[in-house]
Amino acid sequence: MSTTSTADSVLSAIGGTPVVRLRRVAPAAGADVIVKLESVNPTGSYKDRMALAMIEGAEARGALRPGMRVVEFTGGSTGSSLAMVCAAKGYRFVVLSSDAFSQEKLLTMQAFGAELRMVPSDGGKVTPALFERFKKEIAALASEPDTFWTDQFHNEDAVRGYMSIGSELWEQTGGRIDAFCGAVGTGGMLRGVSRALRDAGSRARIVALEPSSSPALTEGSGGPHRVEGIGTGSVPPHMADRPYDEARSIDEADARAMANQLAREEGLLVGTSSGLNIAAAVQLARELGPGKTVATVAVDTGLKYLAGDLFAANA
Repeated sequence: MSTTSTADSVLSAIGGTPVVRLRRVAPAAGADVIVKLESVNPTGSYKDRMALAMIEGAEARGALRPGMRVVEFTGGSTGSSLAMVCAAKGYRFVVLSSDAFSQEKLLTMQAFGAELRMVPSDGGKVTPALFERFKKEIAALASEPDTFWTDQFHNEDAVRGYMSIGSELWEQTGGRIDAFCGAVGTGGMLRGVSRALRDAGSRARIVALEPSSSPALTEGSGGPHRVEGIGTGSVPPHMADRPYDEARSIDEADARAMANQLAREEGLLVGTSSGLNIAAAVQLARELGPGKTVATVAVDTGLKYLAGDLFAANA
């Protein structure tokens, strides 16, 4: 949306986010590192793009009609985005989430009017077992009458929603992207960006990222971690045919350190998964060297994580 126009609704304010070049965190003798700031979206997350695409895609197919309710299981950012879209469109939204995710996200979903149903975690960590519990409970919920399950892990509309990140990056950089990296949760964002870049003629290297403690893509096994929104412990359907050139794992400690460093040195307040994205982008920048460009995404705002321990070292 143009900054000189007035949006018809909050939904028209989704997308069109800025890109910034890192000045102090990027290696001096490496490639440029550029970051797309998805915190500018209405709920402060790139999931707004996916939520709108899934709801409007279902409406267009007749799978979602007035009077029906929407359901999904989520770590919170998808839930916040769906709750916002459903509020704007007048749908009831029932969401399954967990104590493994930030209190700020849970409260945000409720603020938008969502009905929040909690599924217990294993000691506050994201584990494969938690996602198995989610799947069992969402299947029962989705089978009830007048219900539409967005099913973000299998939803092709989600991929189409994320393609706009890739097309915007292509336009904002004049096509000068040598590598793009992004962490995998559902895999929709990486698949969508990859598709958009390839459609534009880009030959950028696409790098899928995951926490090293849950290396499903790189080693075929899952494990516990505290990086919200990614690392489900298995290969998500959107990643089954490997729409990337390389997968690499990043230590959660490095992601957390990078989030703190970005706040102190770049003035960018981001969460752990964004810290992981940017830690990997800095790695790639060192490998590619001067004259190249590495792009990644700051997926949401660090304001969603202030009540936790992410920024405790800065206190």
